[in-house]
Amino acid sequence: MTAPHVSLPDHPTHLPELDPLLSPITGWTRAHWEAMADRLLDGLLPYASPGFAQYRLPGPPSHSGPWSDGLEGFARSFLLAAFRVAGSDGRVGPALIERYAAGLAAGTDPRGEERWPPITDRAQPMVEAASISIALHESRRWLWDHLDDRVREHVAHWLGGFVGADVNDSNWRLFQVITEEFLASVGAPHSRGEIDAGLARLDDWYRGGGWYTDGDGRKFDYYNAWALHLYPVLWARIAGPRADPDTVTRHRDRLSEFLTTHQHFFGSDGAPVHQGRSLTYRFGTTAPLWAGALADASPLPPGRTRRLASGALKHFAERGAPDERGLLSLGWYRPFLPVTQRYSGPASPYWASKAFLGLLLPEDHPVWTAPEEPAPVDTADVRLALPAPGWLLHSTAADGIVRLVNHGSDRLPPPPATADDSPHYARFAYSSAAAPQTPQAPDAGPDNHLALLAPDGTPSPRGRIHPLGASGRRAASWHRARGRRIETVSVVQGPWEVRVHRLDPPFGTPVREGGWAVADDTAPPLIRTGPGWALARRTDGLTSAVVGLYGWSDAEGTVAKALDTNAVGHHSATPYLELGDGVPLLVTLVVLSADPAVYGDPHTLRTGTTASADADGTVTIRFPDGTLERVPGLSDAPMSPPGPEPGGRS
Repeated sequence: MTAPHVSLPDHPTHLPELDPLLSPITGWTRAHWEAMADRLLDGLLPYASPGFAQYRLPGPPSHSGPWSDGLEGFARSFLLAAFRVAGSDGRVGPALIERYAAGLAAGTDPRGEERWPPITDRAQPMVEAASISIALHESRRWLWDHLDDRVREHVAHWLGGFVGADVNDSNWRLFQVITEEFLASVGAPHSRGEIDAGLARLDDWYRGGGWYTDGDGRKFDYYNAWALHLYPVLWARIAGPRADPDTVTRHRDRLSEFLTTHQHFFGSDGAPVHQGRSLTYRFGTTAPLWAGALADASPLPPGRTRRLASGALKHFAERGAPDERGLLSLGWYRPFLPVTQRYSGPASPYWASKAFLGLLLPEDHPVWTAPEEPAPVDTADVRLALPAPGWLLHSTAADGIVRLVNHGSDRLPPPPATADDSPHYARFAYSSAAAPQTPQAPDAGPDNHLALLAPDGTPSPRGRIHPLGASGRRAASWHRARGRRIETVSVVQGPWEVRVHRLDPPFGTPVREGGWAVADDTAPPLIRTGPGWALARRTDGLTSAVVGLYGWSDAEGTVAKALDTNAVGHHSATPYLELGDGVPLLVTLVVLSADPAVYGDPHTLRTGTTASADADGTVTIRFPDGTLERVPGLSDAPMSPPGPEPGGRS
């Protein structure tokens, strides 16, 4: 094939009309997904190299440099193109197929001007090789089978750099599995031992309940969704009869169990919970939903699968992702570099292409033809304890917000190694409606953090999280701050979270605790403060409040205001309490709600939840709905078992 002459579209791709009959919640159908795929692919064309082997997008380079970043632009968009081509049974304009065929030829020509960087030990091309391998497999009938023999040899030789190479001991092991399985499928040199070792390593990281850690340690995040569960499904598609049936069944069963949980991580507006790294992949969070349907492993009704996935894609599309150029920027809604990492380059966001996996399902598949069904957050309050990652999820139907209490994921290497805190792992809680503050060090921001303050005001980090369990309506952990142990138990009910902190601060050490950061592009949040309480409220009503219930009698409520430190909006505000001298027991109420019944009466918000402590340290909490919870004073006391409580699931 020769490089095609490509003419740019005269205007951005327009979305089809909403379909309220088939999709009564989002209005979106398969046609919307196809239109969005086309918009994303068209938006890349002005940044293609002459031979289409590189897509050099605007933005700061990754630590791998522009050469690797250009390969990333090809590989990740090729994944999207392959899903679009295969999903339409090849009924797309020939230019789409031809430009990726041309890019493959130019990128793998060892003497070509647009040759790709080689696959070497622990290098970024390993990541991109996996995307290229998946795309080649899924589009095989329309692309690989029509390449010249010489080009196929070059492609196999370039991918073959994986064989015998040293791979990062994380989800990267699966890049090797995918790439070498594709090589096996085309009769190219590969190592069956390396494929088997990568799959075995995945088993080492399984922690139960559908949860993998991304390498050794407690590294729980969306890589569980868009990598550790996704790649085994795609590997099985490539391997076909070469795949061990027991291994495939094991992966399918784990994915099915994970999806019973993952469906709860999306707010009613489609926003995923904002936690973990690589959040610039945005709607890539929906990939395992489609993978479950593709592998016939989903426990979800097909109409719910589409409602969740379409809800997320629509959420970002309505908030500027992709932007007016049809590009996905490094950010969440707008460009926002604090959600990126050193490895993030201008084309990194196109790992979101995985969200379009559903296009591989035929048009008459039930995920496309069944009427949309509500997501869990649409119909009832949910409370879900997740012991493996040490999380406690609680969502409310009245405002459609999901909140995730964190007592188990810190993404630190196993001890004795250490690393700095990340605001996307170290906070006590995350949400679908809010993002953590990401200011410059040394102050990581007061939101959802309890800190001992140094004389110069520098807050202590949370550091390594030591889980104590998650069950029923509570989760607990301990960490060290300035050499002192701090133990925290979180108890949730509806939109409320009460944190019970037991600490031993040095005499004269100030203590600070913050609630949720709320952010908005249009105007600074409204703030109100008083003795022992503070709140911040957006113009649309989303309210964050923090109230001292016990031990905060001398604290004044304060609100920290900031600009350009939050992924959700330009203006942000965080209510917090500060005590001049720490005490052994602190009990704090933190609330994030957009329900007027919760935030409408500030007096009730401040006084509706109470806490008292017995002589033995047992804390009794009474929520506004009358629910009582007692937290024992002993650190090793077992948490209350889950029970059949209205409005909750455990």
